[in-house]
Amino acid sequence: MTLPLTEERLQALRGRLLASKRELEERTNRNRHFGLENSFRESTGDLSTSDNHPADGGTEMFERGKDISLLEREAFRLTRIEAALERMETGEYGRCVACGRFIPAERLEALPTAIYCLEHEPRQREKEGRPVEEEFLTPPFGRTSLDGQHDQNGFDGEDAWQIVESWGSSNTPAMAENPNADDYDHLYIEAEENDGFVEPIESFLATDITGHDVTVVRNRAYRHYMAANEGEHLLEPDEEADDWR
Repeated sequence: MTLPLTEERLQALRGRLLASKRELEERTNRNRHFGLENSFRESTGDLSTSDNHPADGGTEMFERGKDISLLEREAFRLTRIEAALERMETGEYGRCVACGRFIPAERLEALPTAIYCLEHEPRQREKEGRPVEEEFLTPPFGRTSLDGQHDQNGFDGEDAWQIVESWGSSNTPAMAENPNADDYDHLYIEAEENDGFVEPIESFLATDITGHDVTVVRNRAYRHYMAANEGEHLLEPDEEADDWR
């Protein structure tokens, strides 16, 4: 059974709390509440906050937000110290506010502002549940990705991203989804996927200006088709179009 604090230990903890309180108050006053006593204009040194240096204003805004966070943290610590000192005056110090049992002296030595025993300390519990955004955005591209639907072959969110990504991204060949990509045109997702058609035609018919002299023109897709051993060279020779895709 945990016993209450001895008077000697209680006075030692009171001294630590008072010293921490003085240190917090002095530090906060010394740095002018983390510089928040000055106006935003005084911090930037400009006559106007809407001048020709928006980056400077952005930096100052970031620093100001950080200062507010630091000041709030110190105010929170000061509030906990004052609450602990008040509990000492009322005789409630050292008891868990959840179960009423005495808090072990070792825990109070480590954390003099503790108001819970270790078993009921709420800050040690893991947050239950996950943000609802995760459920909404799973799988990637969320509700706009329709590839998983067997009857869907229309334009969806993934297609939109592919178009944007095809214009360039921060990816390098080392980070490419396709490990065999040999140029920057094939770094993005499903770069080999046909856009707007099922598959390329391997050849087409051509005539002269009168509509006569019919010939078959082979193209790059045809050469790839034959190189993959997917056809027979039965209709060759004919003309080839090197630049036509």
